[in-house]
Amino acid sequence: MKRSKKDRQVLLKETIEEKPFITDETLAQMFSVSIQTIRLDRMGLGIPELRERIKSVATSNWNETVKALPLEEVIGEIVDLELDERAISILDITEEHVFSRNKIARGHHLFAQANSLAVAVINDELALTANANIHFTRQVAQGERVVAKAKVLRTDKRKRTLVEVHSYVENEKVFTGTFEMFRSNQEKEGN
Repeated sequence: MKRSKKDRQVLLKETIEEKPFITDETLAQMFSVSIQTIRLDRMGLGIPELRERIKSVATSNWNETVKALPLEEVIGEIVDLELDERAISILDITEEHVFSRNKIARGHHLFAQANSLAVAVINDELALTANANIHFTRQVAQGERVVAKAKVLRTDKRKRTLVEVHSYVENEKVFTGTFEMFRSNQEKEGN
C-alpha cells in the first residue's frame, strides 16, 4: 500500500532525524519512490542534502579538532570527534577504492579509514600505531558507504592508548580493529 505524501514526509523526517547520514537513494528504496520525490520532499520539509547534514552534525558536535595529523590526511570524512573518547568517519566507496574486476573494496582502504580515525581521536600532537589486530567480516562493494566508529578504551602509564574501531555498512559490521596507539605525552593516566 502506497503512503500519502503527508505520511511519507512525516516518516521521512523521523528517519533522517534517526539516521542523519542516510542517502537519498536509500530513502527512495525504503519508501518505494523515486530519488527525485525524496529530494522534493526534503526541500519541502527544509531538510538539507546529505553533505550539508554531515557538515551540520560535525560542526555542531565538535568542540575539538584533530591534533595528531592534518584533517586532510584522515581517510574518510570525520563527522564526530571527542578527543580521547570517540570519533566517527564516513567513507563512500568509489571506483578508486575497488578492484576493477569485481568492484569489491580493497582491504587497505577500510584499514586506512579505521587506522587514521584511531590516530585522529588521540589528544596529542604525535600518535603512532604500535600494534593492530584487525578482522574483515564481509566484503564491501562499490557504491556502499562505510561508517567507522572509534572508541578509546584505555590509556596506560607507558603512553599507550587502546582504540577500538568498528566499521559498518548500513547496520552490518564489515570491519573490526583494535589499535594500540603510542602517544608522546600523557594527559590521561591510568584509565
